[in-house]
Amino acid sequence: MFQIAIVSGKGGTGKTTLSGSLSVLFDSIVMADCDVDAPNLHLILENKLIEKYEYFGGKKAEISDSCISCGICEKYCRFDAVIRGGPYSVDPYACEGCGMCVAVCPADAITLKDNKSGDYFLSQSNGIPLVHALLTPGEETSGGLVAEVRKLAIKVAEEEKKEVIIIDGAPGIGCPATSSITGTTYVLVVAEPTVSGNHDLARIVETIKHFKRDFGIVINKWDLNKSKSSFIESWCGANGIEIIGKIPFDEQVERATIMGKPVVSIKGSKAAEAIVRIAQRLKRKISGVGG
Repeated sequence: MFQIAIVSGKGGTGKTTLSGSLSVLFDSIVMADCDVDAPNLHLILENKLIEKYEYFGGKKAEISDSCISCGICEKYCRFDAVIRGGPYSVDPYACEGCGMCVAVCPADAITLKDNKSGDYFLSQSNGIPLVHALLTPGEETSGGLVAEVRKLAIKVAEEEKKEVIIIDGAPGIGCPATSSITGTTYVLVVAEPTVSGNHDLARIVETIKHFKRDFGIVINKWDLNKSKSSFIESWCGANGIEIIGKIPFDEQVERATIMGKPVVSIKGSKAAEAIVRIAQRLKRKISGVGG
């Protein structure tokens, strides 16, 4: 099973636009949206919800009615999560589930309970399985939820005998991004020709190298700043990094997004033509012919 993760060093580079288009250009695939904090792949792929799953990540403290209001838990809580009262209570948004309050409570009135941190879903988009999720605002277990999305995507691919999983990864280099990358076959990095884009490209490349994944670069909207694009190309050449393709700025991308469709469904789109060429190169990698 060939797993392609599409990531970026920062948000807004166009990785979801590329991911959505690849879903149209590939056969025998499962799509997985691993940007669990702000998922939007389902917005450009017509989809029907098939199943919904609850995700429990971490634990939260809960104080029972046997609380004697001694205040010891409040004294030892380093996150100011304990609320005074009779009995005391816990602010679930402040609680980190460390268990200190459980350890110091003389009345054994505090327990740690499993915490529902979000939901993940299996949908169908024109016959293509789509796995996506949404983390509850304020929760911090995004990496774990990404792992659940990927496990479900692999399960579906095995059951339906799909050959490729295309992962719309989380942006940046944090936990959800690394969880999107680990164990994949190939990583496609979407870069943009800006000062911050160059900086964040270097960070995500360093992260991918740490996990020893094979990868290549796509420069999106390359013609908006040709000098910065040239810099990225020179930097990639100096570091032995393959450039898989360059996508020009195209107002048809915005039109497609408003319509809720992948840009490759729009006729006459220059961006779509570039994405088709990128897809062809990726298919050659999958078939073992090379880039």
